[in-house]
Amino acid sequence: MSSNPTPLIEVTDLGKRFDLGSGLFNRRGTLGVVNSVSFNIYPGEVLGLAGESGSGKTTIGRMILRLLDATSGSIKFDGAEVTTLGSRALKAFRAQAQIIFQDPYGSLDPNRTIGQAIEEPLQALGLITDRRKRRAKVIELLDQVALSERYIDRYPSALSGGQRQRVGIARAIAAQPRFIVADEPVSALDVSIQAQIINLLAELRQSLSLSMLFISHDLAVLNHLADRIAVLYLGRIVEIGPAHQICANPGHPYTIALLSAVPNPDPDQASTRIVLEGDLPSAAAPPSGCVFRTRCWKATAICSEAVPPVVHLADRHWTTCHHVLNKPLSEGEGNA
Repeated sequence: MSSNPTPLIEVTDLGKRFDLGSGLFNRRGTLGVVNSVSFNIYPGEVLGLAGESGSGKTTIGRMILRLLDATSGSIKFDGAEVTTLGSRALKAFRAQAQIIFQDPYGSLDPNRTIGQAIEEPLQALGLITDRRKRRAKVIELLDQVALSERYIDRYPSALSGGQRQRVGIARAIAAQPRFIVADEPVSALDVSIQAQIINLLAELRQSLSLSMLFISHDLAVLNHLADRIAVLYLGRIVEIGPAHQICANPGHPYTIALLSAVPNPDPDQASTRIVLEGDLPSAAAPPSGCVFRTRCWKATAICSEAVPPVVHLADRHWTTCHHVLNKPLSEGEGNA
């Protein structure tokens, strides 16, 4: 991560609510998918965003890119407020901030060649107007993701899942962005291919000086790639800190449960799997106090009565739990 203390991405009290509508047997209401989320991403840093399906991870990524409008809060990119950008400024922003989608099968138009898919952002953003120069750039991008020129005129149906995801990565870096949202980019791939794609992203992160929000439910993947990890539960960050600290010394019971699901090749060090009872509560009616209490084996009466405090565990590592002892802060701690 860069030593530059100025964040590239600043997310402050971000919220997203959806109208539920009304019908014969229900009243109009709202669904709070993301609630008062705050974090920074620094130049050259990868922040991992972890949590179960339905926790709000993808919604946060799409709001940062303005693919979804935020209901409340602030998103700043290099100091500029993203939520209020006009059409011209938004187009310039999208040249700097791109996305890698989860589904390598659904994210590519089956009627367009690989070359057409990769050159699309170059055309849409007006970055390269000359057709021959665009083709040369596409060949260069294919090489960057370890695909040869012979793929340029093929259609997605002729490619494997891993190859399609490489095309998606090439398309994402075509405009030479500074920031990428990687939305579960390996979850739809075979395990044998996942490591290749993760290593490719790590290489591109270094060679292109990319900042990244890497969304995943797999803490083992995030520990390998991310500098820091934020753990999301029911639209709220319950723990955030350096990746090695989160994975070695988790503070929140939810983080502990997620880590217990990570396979350990050493049977002597394998942890006991913690199976969370029940389903993720409805965001339309979240539990009182601590939102995790209905599935937490440590929950006591205080957990239903009061929102848990912020507990600082170490440098830039904090959690929210009634049952974690607060530790004194050292100078410079507490900055997420």
